[in-house]
Amino acid sequence: MTGLMGRVSTLMRSGAGIAIAMGIMNVGSFGFNFVALALLGVAEYSGVAVMMGLLLVLSVASLGLQATAARRISSDPEHVAQIEAGILRITYRMAFGLGALLLLLTPVINRVLALDDMALAALAGVAIVPMTLVGGYAGILQGERRWLPLGMLYVASGVPRLLVAGVMLAVAPSEFVAILAVALAAITPVLVGVYALRHDRVPHQHTGTHAGRAIARETLHNSQVLLAFLALSNVDLIVARNVLGAHDSGLYAGGLVVTKAMMFLPQFVVVVAFPAMASAAERTRALVRSLSLITALGLVCAVGAWVVSPLAEPTKYAEIGGQLWVFALLGTTLAMIQLLVYSILARQGERSASLVWIALVVLVAGGLTTSSLETLRNWVLLVDGVLLVVLVGLAYRLLRRDARQPESTTVG
Repeated sequence: MTGLMGRVSTLMRSGAGIAIAMGIMNVGSFGFNFVALALLGVAEYSGVAVMMGLLLVLSVASLGLQATAARRISSDPEHVAQIEAGILRITYRMAFGLGALLLLLTPVINRVLALDDMALAALAGVAIVPMTLVGGYAGILQGERRWLPLGMLYVASGVPRLLVAGVMLAVAPSEFVAILAVALAAITPVLVGVYALRHDRVPHQHTGTHAGRAIARETLHNSQVLLAFLALSNVDLIVARNVLGAHDSGLYAGGLVVTKAMMFLPQFVVVVAFPAMASAAERTRALVRSLSLITALGLVCAVGAWVVSPLAEPTKYAEIGGQLWVFALLGTTLAMIQLLVYSILARQGERSASLVWIALVVLVAGGLTTSSLETLRNWVLLVDGVLLVVLVGLAYRLLRRDARQPESTTVG
């Protein structure tokens, strides 16, 4: 038994352990969606899905903090104490500032998302505080390569959400209760992060490179790049609620559960590949291998979705059962775009993100002219597919340039 526990501990302290932890996190997170689907009606789940989409987009602050902390600590471990202190200061300010701002914007959120429930809209400001705090903690642990506590933080980000929501929705199934459960469960990974970073560090050296303004500037840059991607991957549901009826938008939201699962399933690939993509010597191999792995995983899951589609026939989502494989392909496309976006962050590029913003505008403009679930889905797949091809082509050109100029680290 001792030998087994030792092997498990060794595994969880490695990159493979992060893959396992993120897998558990995704099971918990998407298990929440399936529980909500089962316990709420189609129309009510649409409201939950659009709120979760908003929180996902707002999580760019958390992801930006994580990317900034991980990149800076990994590249300059001698100043880890200074970086950690700076990251935590900015994390607290950003978390509570964003929460207060969202509470002030509650009427706007209620109107834009067509919620017709001010209390539900206000929960966005409550939930975003712990969700943002987690980003700072995760980034520090990732940068220090403390895989075991980072893995525990990931597990705590998913499993409590499923458990808390399962109990609360079983007692009182409603949109408000579902999002309240998300907000309460988000406190658990914060406690894990606080415990993991409980020991104070004494900075031995200071450098202007890691001054507060420099960290804040990089965090804002990373956040706006990730905002472009997350907006692109979530705005179609908001479009659906405005151009489709309640029934069809609910069906579309149900299909997007598969899309989101496929988008987040390969997240561990990004975590492992991110440091290598920051190195000119490893960048090409890391990017090619990661894209290949995500593609293979996506194709296998798309075939699986096609095989199991008859299982949807007895359910309220029978109308989209035969289309689940298409939603799986859409999620795989988004997963590959996500990897390429993180390659931009690894290179600290400042221009490539504009392509994602352009794709977002095109998707919304064209999506608002659609009038059916199939037309909207096909338009989203087309826009995302074109963006993927363009980003791959750009990455190939830049990698060839780096091969001729190894010292170059700035993306186009």
